[in-house]
Amino acid sequence: MNLLGAEVSLYPLKTSNASSIITEAINSLHGQNLTFTVGSISTEIRGEPEAIWNGLKTMFNKAQQSGEVSMVVTLTNAAD
Repeated sequence: MNLLGAEVSLYPLKTSNASSIITEAINSLHGQNLTFTVGSISTEIRGEPEAIWNGLKTMFNKAQQSGEVSMVVTLTNAAD
């Protein structure tokens, strides 16, 4: 199976609502044919490559609706 894995950290900038922005961005992954595990400083995502890319885009777009955000992603193709 051709799976990708991603470790994602979101950093909302210039806000006092960082936790809720991050939570909303993570919740945007529901229904996207991905598995994900939320950790204290990052979220691990696994899935088909197209689903991973779409999920990352969805997370970033959701987070940036609240203002400036930085997103750090580590990708691997050793996710099987």
